[in-house]
Amino acid sequence: MKLLWSSPSPYSSKVRMAAHFLGLELNAVRVDTNAGPAILVDNNPLGKIPTLLIDDGAAVFDSVAIMHYFDRLAKGKLYPSKKGKRTDAEVLEALCDGICDCLLAIMYERRFRDEEKIHQPWIDRQWKKVTSGLAHLSANPPKAGKKLNGGHFALAATLGYLDLRFKGQWEADHAPLIDWLAQFEKKFPAYPELKTQG
Repeated sequence: MKLLWSSPSPYSSKVRMAAHFLGLELNAVRVDTNAGPAILVDNNPLGKIPTLLIDDGAAVFDSVAIMHYFDRLAKGKLYPSKKGKRTDAEVLEALCDGICDCLLAIMYERRFRDEEKIHQPWIDRQWKKVTSGLAHLSANPPKAGKKLNGGHFALAATLGYLDLRFKGQWEADHAPLIDWLAQFEKKFPAYPELKTQG
């Protein structure tokens, strides 16, 4: 399988961690989405990453679809088998992906608009969603339990992205998440090499 990805992408980080955890072999190909390379746009009409190219020539996207594809390949080893616990893992993943959506909206607003056109109320609105999501997670940090799951990888990827792009802007209010990440890294030593990187 070939994974089209980018190192600063939290969604790419999430699926790479999951693949590593499951022992799935990936040929990871870095792509620049701004350049619109043919290998990406020919396989994903949205031109977004991550995109997984599977052996039969089909493409799987976005990160949630890839995670569930991995779960099927690994015969259910990425998400809990009990319905309630699986729902908890999927909701955790959705919350973390939603936080990342907001963080990326902030980054795009700052990076791609001329300085005089940056709309601070939009940034503030996105940041309010981020802090609300982090507050919920800090008050209810997920239990790693005996087995890691897709929700855990989503949270680790989110915290990695916060550390990369928003360092010093969130940690003071969210010590439980820093503690959670330290425990996660003990269970998943590959985290430093697979987290989001600039």
